[in-house]
Amino acid sequence: MPVITNVDDLHEIYRRRVPKMFYDYCQSGSWTEQTFRENETDFDLIRLRQRVAVDMEGRSIETKMIGRDVSMPVALAPVGLTGMQHADGEILAARAAEKFGVPFTLSTMSICSIEDVARETQVPFWFQLYVMRDEDFIDRLIERARAAGCDALVLTLDLQILGQRHKDLKNGLSAPPKLTAKSIADMMTRVQWGLGMLRTKRRFFGNIVGHAKGVGDASSLSSWTAEQFDPRLDWDKIRRIKEKWGGKLILKGILDAEDARMALQVGADAIVVSNHGGRQLDGALSSIRLLPEIVDAVGSEVEVHMDGGIRSGQDVLKAIALGAKGTYIGRAFVYGLGAMGEPGVTHALEVIRKELDTTMALCGEKNIHDVGPQNLLIPKGFRDAWEPYRRNS
Repeated sequence: MPVITNVDDLHEIYRRRVPKMFYDYCQSGSWTEQTFRENETDFDLIRLRQRVAVDMEGRSIETKMIGRDVSMPVALAPVGLTGMQHADGEILAARAAEKFGVPFTLSTMSICSIEDVARETQVPFWFQLYVMRDEDFIDRLIERARAAGCDALVLTLDLQILGQRHKDLKNGLSAPPKLTAKSIADMMTRVQWGLGMLRTKRRFFGNIVGHAKGVGDASSLSSWTAEQFDPRLDWDKIRRIKEKWGGKLILKGILDAEDARMALQVGADAIVVSNHGGRQLDGALSSIRLLPEIVDAVGSEVEVHMDGGIRSGQDVLKAIALGAKGTYIGRAFVYGLGAMGEPGVTHALEVIRKELDTTMALCGEKNIHDVGPQNLLIPKGFRDAWEPYRRNS
């Protein structure tokens, strides 16, 4: 067993074990990948303020996210195709999150279905919803999430139209992968991955195949998904989805203060400051750079979470210090999953927990609720380096 000291160690193992098309799906952004890169590098601009001679005993990083007790302010983000990173990936990640005491969020575009994950877990998970043109399918999907005991709906707002991801197009990304000479040669070198996929029956989008009208197999799936993301999604439709769901609603994809204020009006229980991991609007600012502005815009009226670029416990602490009440990891847990399955996800969570706890202590804080701007050193202009262009009247 290799010694795992940070998330990058898991990333390196993951890179070697997973076929290129699925590695590239995870480890890439849209267009020039500027936003994808800056999600990480903007964290590096923020420094930590060391404090000493503080009693460090009795520390706690436990908190709540939308009223749910969590062992640290981290949830597993919804990631499509997780079951292609490792056989039964969504089930394994959900189990690891459950044992660790953090929420797991299942993507609409998961390989394992809502029912698959519900059968294999005891604690309610969150379900992420993409809005499709087929309203009957969406209504049934919401009902399935309710029947499975999901205790929050995470509605993604920034995927009405797909941003182009060059690597996915060049790799011919699909689930299951198309068998070409290139893909077969690549998969033959990923023996553990291949053996796992041979043993599982879950190789398609489990929430869609057999549930959406006219989608009974992989051949009909690709044409259906290409046409289904609903460009008509607006605040009125979000309000109606909130009413249909009737439970806690998290709105994901907020990157502007005006949109954050609109989220208040439709009754969101939480918002996620997110640019879809840099996979949609390339050229948008990083989540961490925009977080303070959005926190200021909504104050304590709605719980603010964030995702994008988090690879360490130090990143989590920086986000909390800037006002987030919770964070989400996507790529970080996928690295662990692809590297080692369920134990790898646990490794990723353990690394982040240790880094968060140690960093908090060295910043002079004993409780995660006391972490704030006083623990950071932020470069001049970090918050106001960019502003909307306004024409002279």
